[in-house]
Amino acid sequence: MTADTAVDALDEKSAQQELARLAEVLLQANRDYHTDDAPRLDDATYDALKRRNTAIEERFPDLKRVDSPSNQVGAPLAEGFSKITHAVPMLSLSNAFDAEDVADFDARVRKYLGLDADSPLAYTAEPKIDGLSLSLRYEDGALVHAATRGDGTTGENVTANARTIDDIPTVIKGAPKLLEVRGEVYMSHADFEALNARQSERGGKSFANPRNAAAGSLRQLDSSITKSRPLRFFAYAWGAVSEPLATTQMGAIERLETLGFVTNPLTKKCTSAAELLAHYKDIEERRATLGYDIDGVVYKVDDLALQERLGFRSTTPRWATAHKFAAELAWTWLTDIDIQVGRTGALSPVARLQPVTVGGVVVSNATLHNEDYIKGLDSKGNEIRGGKDIRVGDWVQVYRAGDVIPKVADVDLSKRKEDAPVFVFPTQCPECDSDAIREPGDAVRRCSGGIICPAQAVEKLKHFVARGAFDIDGLGSKQVEQFHADGWIAEPADIFTLRKRYGSGLQQLKNREGWGEKSANNLFDAIEDKRTIPLDRVIFALGIRHVGEAASSLIAMHYETWDAFETAMAEAKEQTGAAWDDLLAVDGVGAVMAGSLVNTFAQEAERASIDRLIAQLNVQPVKRPETQGSPVAGKTVVFTGTLEKMTRAEAKARAERLGAKVSGSVSAKTDILVAGPGAGSKARKAADLGIETLDEDGWLALIADA
Repeated sequence: MTADTAVDALDEKSAQQELARLAEVLLQANRDYHTDDAPRLDDATYDALKRRNTAIEERFPDLKRVDSPSNQVGAPLAEGFSKITHAVPMLSLSNAFDAEDVADFDARVRKYLGLDADSPLAYTAEPKIDGLSLSLRYEDGALVHAATRGDGTTGENVTANARTIDDIPTVIKGAPKLLEVRGEVYMSHADFEALNARQSERGGKSFANPRNAAAGSLRQLDSSITKSRPLRFFAYAWGAVSEPLATTQMGAIERLETLGFVTNPLTKKCTSAAELLAHYKDIEERRATLGYDIDGVVYKVDDLALQERLGFRSTTPRWATAHKFAAELAWTWLTDIDIQVGRTGALSPVARLQPVTVGGVVVSNATLHNEDYIKGLDSKGNEIRGGKDIRVGDWVQVYRAGDVIPKVADVDLSKRKEDAPVFVFPTQCPECDSDAIREPGDAVRRCSGGIICPAQAVEKLKHFVARGAFDIDGLGSKQVEQFHADGWIAEPADIFTLRKRYGSGLQQLKNREGWGEKSANNLFDAIEDKRTIPLDRVIFALGIRHVGEAASSLIAMHYETWDAFETAMAEAKEQTGAAWDDLLAVDGVGAVMAGSLVNTFAQEAERASIDRLIAQLNVQPVKRPETQGSPVAGKTVVFTGTLEKMTRAEAKARAERLGAKVSGSVSAKTDILVAGPGAGSKARKAADLGIETLDEDGWLALIADA
């Protein structure tokens, strides 16, 4: 399978394989780029791979790996540099690819803040510079150190090199006592061309692109080399500060400019999503004339107090997003439609195409999403593409969303053959011939074979041993496929009985290609090491539909032990009652995810398989974090009624940050009820149980100093 095929095919099996390949390729590319200053991938290829990885994860969130490039905010630290821990982490940004994504971003921000569509809300929009992020720390106006983004938490100390860049002042006047200025080191197109010309003249190596040249130049162990390179710096953000720069993002940028930093003149304040898109279009049209590389436009909520309220997800702020430049289109012939079966049984149609270049990448496969999409319908039965269906032999338009994942976007009916047959989506699984069922409200048809379906069995096993799950050294996708094909493993529990069933296992394993006595011993030892494993990893490893890595962690923290979790799933089987309500109270768990959890445990075959696995393990409990100094750490809090000073989502998020457990129902385990206007049965029940009840002001007073 070629790299393009793996990337372009959007079924779960190929997506998982591609994510594994991308993790390896991008890690090596980062080493080449940052550590050896000798990139083997050009800038466009690197960016396309990184964006492709992100888009696949967005489409298949359950397949996201622990070593995912999207979890790696920056890059591995190079040897030779001392380390600096960022006082405030340097995080990455979420991405938007079209106007709809921008509208969704605006809607999410407004919903979190409790603002309606007509409420005033300002943003800033600025070019996204394609360079190397740098943090500059000033104390009493003097530059004391400079650090690269690194992994987002710790960066390389490049202070001596940063001092050689003309755009970076070493002393500033009128600044706060402590100020961390953040921005992007870059190289202009003209300077890049001149640098490569000089490199060629002296027999040195040429750089692949301005970004690589800037990064390699800044990260030199010899600062005299950096000084000889034409580096520039745009300031656009800040980290730790002893006092606020301003009350708005725009005001802070203007303050940085008065302090002597170069800021981007295309940064603009906008008052609506429509204005953001208009400025995006303007920057896009001027892109070729800017003289430096940009790859999109960054939008940020302008009011810094609102930024504080919005806060952060695990690796990205809620108050900002990067709008990447538009996708590219191409037309080609659709030669076939294949149906592939994923880990959850989903039947995914994949378009096989006559190869065509789209955005610098040769595309030979594209997604067709589901059977409705092929028919020319959306998930609600409304016509798309003017109701045109898609058939084998059609002349189709291929669209690469955000220069990442190709999909078939349109059909030219004028080129369709008169006898082209309508595509009939299968109602039986192509792998095991079980019925392929489409449940009401589900856009996807799924194989009902479960563990008897070889496609599902292998993919579930691959997921089980993946990063974020059991992550067993020496047992990856390739080995899982081999062992399954040979009948060694059929379900996860079989992994932990390999040594017992095959004696030492050495004779059978060491004679296989790629295995020796040492590697065989190492594998069995690695399996033994993973018998003891935290609850959250076990839940994620089960591969339950809709239950991703983040949700697994939240669920594990809620129930703490396997026994409690298992008992709760059994008690919630009928999807009613206290156990069901308690499950729904877990942050991020909705009815669909909860139903998937309890249904998995209710299926006899699945439950038996899980029981056999747990019998082999020592599942470690997960304890809720203790928050020192928090008056609500370890307490169970319920919110009811209407909150007037913050939204329910904001209140819940803050309580959990302070170490509280937020529940959706009142019980004897509840410690505090926060009741706003309109509180009803929950307030009465809390009173009956003698539970402490606070109004919103009382709650805010309680946590004011935490």
